[in-house]
Amino acid sequence: MAGARLHKSSPFRTATLWLIWGWLLIFALIPNILVIAVSFFSRDPSQFVDMPLNIGSYIRLIDPLYFDVFMHSLWMAGLTTILCLLFGYPFAWLISRAKPRVQPILMLLLILPFWTNSLVRTYALKLLFANNGLINTLLQKLGIIDAPLDILYTQGAVIAGLTYLLFPFMVLPLYAVFTDLREDMLLASQDLGANKRQTFWHIVLPLTTPGILSGVLLVLLPAMGMFYVADILGGSRNLLVGNIIKNQFLDARDWPFGAAASVLLTVAMAILLLAYRASSRRIGKTDFNEVA
Repeated sequence: MAGARLHKSSPFRTATLWLIWGWLLIFALIPNILVIAVSFFSRDPSQFVDMPLNIGSYIRLIDPLYFDVFMHSLWMAGLTTILCLLFGYPFAWLISRAKPRVQPILMLLLILPFWTNSLVRTYALKLLFANNGLINTLLQKLGIIDAPLDILYTQGAVIAGLTYLLFPFMVLPLYAVFTDLREDMLLASQDLGANKRQTFWHIVLPLTTPGILSGVLLVLLPAMGMFYVADILGGSRNLLVGNIIKNQFLDARDWPFGAAASVLLTVAMAILLLAYRASSRRIGKTDFNEVA
């Protein structure tokens, strides 16, 4: 009976696997191959790309004009990631230590903003940061400031917007590793004479490293590509890599250079994925279940 049941369900599993692999092939693998291929072509305003093949687009990436934008974008994305980690690490810890019946409610409140489009939420932040927005109006009514603060169209506004939008992506993987953290490991550390700082440094932090790297992966690279946040909150002086890619494809019609910038982000993602895999393997080599 079990064999017949398994045989009956195999066509469904086969169709599901074909659907998944077909989806990944059509919407992930082939587009990435096309982007990599286009990055080696030459620019042609009328046909978008043309021969001959060259690496000129990659050489342009180190041009001081674009290199400064890339470094500025990396700085803002890195600062966003650090802020998300500093606030998200204790936040995820507190959620994982809450009562089991309360945890689903807290996680629901965390992901509730996802039910609203991120573009709409970015415009809401613009209303908060404007000179006549809620923040400046409230501060003036309280007598804290006499003139409106220049919050909008600054680097701080872009970082605040990125942090707000990407904060849940840092909390979710951290919450997952905290829920898998064994309580007996912490108790054993205390029994062996370790204080709270030593327990955190030698036990908690190493075991949660995969979650940290996963959160960094989910925050750092998207932060560099969310061009609409920089357009709405930062103006023309606080560009991200995503703004360069968008401008090259839509305005300058330089598809090879836009593709080369996209490949750069893909390579950065691959490096972070390798770091995450190495960290997971390193943690996996120490099987603490064998000790118990």
